[in-house]
Amino acid sequence: MFQNAAKSRGRPRNFDETEALKRATQVFWSKGYDGVTIDDLVAGMGVGRPSLYSVFGDKRTLFLRVLRAYAEKKGAGAAKALFSPPSLREALAAFLRHAVEAATEEGSATGCLMVCVAPLVDDPEVRQFLKDAIAGGLALVERRLSDGISTGDIPPDFPVAARASQVLDLSRGLTMRAQLGVPRKTLLKDAEDAADLVLLSPRRQPN
Repeated sequence: MFQNAAKSRGRPRNFDETEALKRATQVFWSKGYDGVTIDDLVAGMGVGRPSLYSVFGDKRTLFLRVLRAYAEKKGAGAAKALFSPPSLREALAAFLRHAVEAATEEGSATGCLMVCVAPLVDDPEVRQFLKDAIAGGLALVERRLSDGISTGDIPPDFPVAARASQVLDLSRGLTMRAQLGVPRKTLLKDAEDAADLVLLSPRRQPN
């Protein structure tokens, strides 16, 4: 009996774990956390129920794992978009375009798992993860704006913290509009206009 059990535990998986996680992302993305059942995940991921529990855990544990993997991938893409262009204006436009492109990716549900799904999950660990992710994104944009001061793209008194928050708000707004069905072409144009808006000089207060 123990010999058979050992063989069972050592049996190779008949599915790709990374691919199964990608499929789980689409299930949560399209149905929302509360709307997803274990049967939905079994069908969508292409794994058996015992394998799902043994490899990924329960629904909550799986969602947290999906959320972390999704955030890591999206964060890497956003950082590349933000820091690759040499000019600050193009960097901000690329960052906002990336949000639109990710939210309207062909073959995926529109929107964003972190903007349109995760905030509705009533779980303290999920909420803390989102707070940390927002703080990380804010720090990245602030760093890029500070670089813009160093290169002379914007003046030394530019309101870095306030405009960084504005960039994230614009990104989330574009993502939510994508979920509502606004065409990608329209959103990409709005992303370009938004980059110009962010870089407007702050109003001077009268003496």
